[in-house]
Amino acid sequence: MPESAENPLREVLGDVMHAAGVAGGIDTLERLTGGASRETWRFAVGGEAFVLQRQRPGTPRDMHVEVAVLEAAHATGVPVAEVVTSSRGMATNPLGEPFMVMRAVEGETIARKILRDDTFGSARPLIAGQIGRAMAQIHRIDHAAIEGLEGEDQVARYVQLMDESGQAHPAFEIAFRWLEANRPAPRDWCLVHGDFRLGNVIVGDDGLRAVLDWELAHIGNPAEDLGWVCVRAWRFGGGKPVAGVGDYAELLDAYEAESGARIDERELRWWELLGTVKWGLMCISQSAYHLNGVVRSHELAAIGRRVCENEYDTLMMIRELTGGAK
Repeated sequence: MPESAENPLREVLGDVMHAAGVAGGIDTLERLTGGASRETWRFAVGGEAFVLQRQRPGTPRDMHVEVAVLEAAHATGVPVAEVVTSSRGMATNPLGEPFMVMRAVEGETIARKILRDDTFGSARPLIAGQIGRAMAQIHRIDHAAIEGLEGEDQVARYVQLMDESGQAHPAFEIAFRWLEANRPAPRDWCLVHGDFRLGNVIVGDDGLRAVLDWELAHIGNPAEDLGWVCVRAWRFGGGKPVAGVGDYAELLDAYEAESGARIDERELRWWELLGTVKWGLMCISQSAYHLNGVVRSHELAAIGRRVCENEYDTLMMIRELTGGAK
């Protein structure tokens, strides 16, 4: 959706970039689709591409926490887009709502293309290991230096979410009982991305180039990220468990090589099961916005129809993890 030269954002954004030390006028300004909690724009200054994300009014999450996490990740060497400027720390915000501007990273985010297009044929064998290394880099960031990060027991949080839904989902009830009875030994908590999966990364022909969408970053168990990227929904039809492109061993070996910590497959699978239940409950929550008339959306309604997929995956995983026991 190209924007005309008369768009008032163009002038204000030019001033913002000038204050950040990026000289020149806004060459192009294009609104990108997607994103329920923020609006996204791509623009260029002096031939260099940037991305603006601006928080929508009423969004409960504080974008400034995400900005702090991104800056720490970039400083640590995690493959992320560099934050050029943001409203974090500004006495007066010229764009009204919290925002951040990042240098654009070229590549693909659409999972179907990454998994199937010939362009990424050389990248696919690399991605699982690259994800493992990137996760290890994230997990060693000093989270104590970042204000606003929260942490809570993930099982308790999603049990509460299911109770608040007022719906009966026996498959998830069974899963919560199994998860409680089979908890792995606790680990020291660290910074967790919270939504590291195919679709939230930029991939080129050389593999992983940037990790996106840090809105759900929090403090938690490092194995949470590893389990989440293996949830069946995030394989997008790919035949392998890690983002549809890799095996468990590739992910775990790369993680250990970078972090020095060994997470075994059984522990990862526990978190994969919890991730499957979490995504099912997220589907319920998102569809409720449509069903309750808060936001009338075909997309949210369609997401609600995916609850049963996660119930099926949940039961099949429990059967597999218990050796097929009835």
